[in-house]
Amino acid sequence: MKYDNYIFDFYGTLVDIKTNERKASLWQKTAAILTDMGVPYDATTLKKDYKQFANEELEAIKAYHAKPEIELRKVFRKLMSPWCSDEMIDQFAITFRVLSREYITLYKDVPAIFDEIHKNGGKVFLLSNAQSCFTVPEIKSMGIYDMFDDIFISSDMECAKPDPNFINMLIRKHKLDIGKSIMIGNDYTSDITIANAVGMDSLYIHTATSPAIIPVKSISATYADIKNGEPAFSFFKNNIL
Repeated sequence: MKYDNYIFDFYGTLVDIKTNERKASLWQKTAAILTDMGVPYDATTLKKDYKQFANEELEAIKAYHAKPEIELRKVFRKLMSPWCSDEMIDQFAITFRVLSREYITLYKDVPAIFDEIHKNGGKVFLLSNAQSCFTVPEIKSMGIYDMFDDIFISSDMECAKPDPNFINMLIRKHKLDIGKSIMIGNDYTSDITIANAVGMDSLYIHTATSPAIIPVKSISATYADIKNGEPAFSFFKNNIL
C-alpha cells in the first residue's frame, strides 16, 4: 500500500447530496416547529434572524482564521432560547437539515475502499467543511461512522479548508507522517489546495458537485480521476492502495 493515512472529504467525495435552503417550505415548516415549541416565528422573520445570527457568529471569529467556520448550533440556540438543552438544539438541527435536504446517497465503492485500506493496516480520516450537527447524523445514516479512525469537521474547529491550520490540527493530533498521507476530495479549490499547502499528496475525484472541470495539470493534484464520477475501487486499487 502506498500510504498509511487516507484523509477524505465527505460531501461530493463519499456521498452525493443535494440541499436547498432557499425553498420557502423549509422556513415555513421550521417557523411552525419553533412556534409550537413556544418560540413564535413566521418564515420571513426566521430567515432574517438566521442570517443575522450567522453573521454575528462569523464576525466573532473571522479575525482568527484565514477561512473561518461558524458553529450553527450557536445560531440555532439564539433562534430558539437559552433554556433549550443541547439535545433539543441537536434535534432541531437534524430536523432543519432533513427539511432542507433533497437527497443523500453513499457512493457504492466507498465501503470496499475503506475495508481495503484497513485490511492493509492503513487509517481512514475525515476532513470536511461542514456542520457537525448535520454531518455526524448523516455519516451515521450512511453506515460508515465506525469506519473512520477520526473525524474532523470544520464547525468544531472554527476553520475550514483550504486553511492549512485545519489539516494541521489532524496532523498534529495523530502525529501523521505527511509523506505517508494523502488527501482525497472532489474540490480542487479546497481539498487539493490544502494538501499542497502542507506538502501532502492528493487525489482529485471529479463528481457531480465538483467545481467546473479545468485541465488536469491546472488542478495540481498528485492523482486525478475525472472519468468515473465517483470514488472507484478499481482506480484506488491501481493507483493509491
